[in-house]
Amino acid sequence: MSTSTEYASVRYLVADVQAAIDFYTDRLGFTLHTSAAPAFADVIRGHLRLLLSGSASSGARATPVEYAGPGANRIHLIVADLDAEVARLRATGTEFRSDVVSGPGGRQILVADPSGNLIELFQPAA
Repeated sequence: MSTSTEYASVRYLVADVQAAIDFYTDRLGFTLHTSAAPAFADVIRGHLRLLLSGSASSGARATPVEYAGPGANRIHLIVADLDAEVARLRATGTEFRSDVVSGPGGRQILVADPSGNLIELFQPAA
């Protein structure tokens, strides 16, 4: 598995991407990195990259209904080859909580840790 060491990324599912951008930038000192509102934006503070995913984003669409909404957050791990990671993990019996979902920013799938916490494996678009 490859990793990016520039930022630690966390995805938050939000009801209103622009309202989330405004909140994090105006009130908590984050800087807007990219915006594809109303679907997606990311803001940065130090080494934290906060992914703000609206309901139209591929990140939100990948999330099963029972895990959607506030508090349904997950860590976001970047991988170089999503298909290879999925195959490797399936061979170990890892439980997947979604199918692979594609969007303009890349492709992702959700896996669960032994306690049911979600981990997103994400391959950025070329």
